[in-house]
Amino acid sequence: MFGFLRSYFSSDLAIDLGTANTLIYVRGKGIVLDEPSVVAIRTEGGPNAKRTIQAVGSAAKQMLGKTPGNITAIRPMKDGVIADFVVTEQMIKQFIKKVHDSRLLSPSPRIIVCVPCGSTQVERRAIRDAALAAGASQVYLIEEPMAAAIGAGLPVSDALGSMVVDIGGGTTEVGVISLGGMVYAGSVRVGGDKFDDSIVNYIRRNYGMLIGDTTAENIKKEIGSAFPGSEVREMEVKGRNLAEGIPRSFTISSNEILEALTEPLNQIVSAVKIALEQTPPELGADIADRGMVLTGGGALLRDLDRLLMEETGLPVIVAEEPLTCVARGCGMALDKMDKLGSIFTSD
Repeated sequence: MFGFLRSYFSSDLAIDLGTANTLIYVRGKGIVLDEPSVVAIRTEGGPNAKRTIQAVGSAAKQMLGKTPGNITAIRPMKDGVIADFVVTEQMIKQFIKKVHDSRLLSPSPRIIVCVPCGSTQVERRAIRDAALAAGASQVYLIEEPMAAAIGAGLPVSDALGSMVVDIGGGTTEVGVISLGGMVYAGSVRVGGDKFDDSIVNYIRRNYGMLIGDTTAENIKKEIGSAFPGSEVREMEVKGRNLAEGIPRSFTISSNEILEALTEPLNQIVSAVKIALEQTPPELGADIADRGMVLTGGGALLRDLDRLLMEETGLPVIVAEEPLTCVARGCGMALDKMDKLGSIFTSD
């Protein structure tokens, strides 16, 4: 009875638990929280050290790579799945607490969580358990390409082939969807993080300079591109010179970043090509007609749509607000939960 009361007073949530960002959609309110998936943990001294959470979300992201010895800033999600179970559970708990106004009863909402389509059953079980431990009354899982397609406004339940390429922080999901189900689902563990790593490695090899992940991310956002363009943009970057061991600044151009990103971009292109090879011909005809939709933070990389257009010859559309696409799709699935029963994945 008490449990029923608690869930009656809680609003249902849809959570896009991403490697880089976590978004929460509340039924009736839209997206209410969009924070980085980073947790800062303070360890008290002593043999049986007590670990407490110092900060979550944006506050913790600013601490990445800048923490003193007793605080560690970690990203508990790796490649779209849980790397550190306890921390993820605490993170979800904190986020749910932020979203729910403080009331007498602790919230116990129904929750929908997105999972990468390449994740194993063990990984899905971990996500489900973390959400339950964070106070959910029921947990439903939905595959990311499906949520992205709903969020991008594609006709998911019609007899038409829709193709979605969702480039997140840890994974790139390619899905072909028709009649409310996934015809093809592929997932490669390449995403925004891989882009950052490639930039770090490239600068280390060619300039003998060491830069941090946050700097690499800024370079990617400022001058990163996926296709050789007419204008060459430059940016001043500061890092540590490995030979001298002293911080130095140097200038890097967008063409060099393009060269650095070639390898991860090729993996994404080949994932898209494999998906097109595996698609039944009738649906392939629909895709050739209507094109594919890019969602996720990676879709913001300059000229990525042109690269895929050149490589496949199909029209490529970038969804509007690609960052929030999956969360919005999750939210729509939440609103139509009773009608769209078939789109949720069982464990």
